Amino acid sequence: MENSLLIQKFYTAFANSNGEEMASCYHKDVIFEDPAFGKLNQKEVTSMWKMLLERSKGNLKIEFYDVVTNGKSGSARWIATYIFSQTNRKVVNIIDAKFEFKDGLIIKHTDHFDFFKWTKQALGLKGYLLGWTNFMQKKVQQNAKKSLQSYIHKHA
Repeated sequence: MENSLLIQKFYTAFANSNGEEMASCYHKDVIFEDPAFGKLNQKEVTSMWKMLLERSKGNLKIEFYDVVTNGKSGSARWIATYIFSQTNRKVVNIIDAKFEFKDGLIIKHTDHFDFFKWTKQALGLKGYLLGWTNFMQKKVQQNAKKSLQSYIHKHA
């Protein structure tokens, strides 16, 4: 499958809340990384997407554009609009994704977004006051990973 079609398949599955289809786009040795969860392996990242889809309860809108690929790598920009489950606050997160491919699948997926902007939206005043600090980012990553490990344990 051409790499740009693979990225389109991934985000179309995301927009349709199809975690299994998203997982099928990843290589068994995939490494994912973003500011909220840090670095994740294949089991963790596929579980993360499924957990986020379940928690969104249909309140998730995914848009993607600017898909660019070559033989080994690619990129896309995507927007996630949702209600952050912990605070019930609306978030519009603009994300730049980078991909590397192996055997026709995604072997590396890195999402970049403005963490401070995200914390202000998701956490309100606490995010506005502390969202720019390394302390806050580490705290968010610890909570996200703890929540993810709990989800994996429940669904094992």
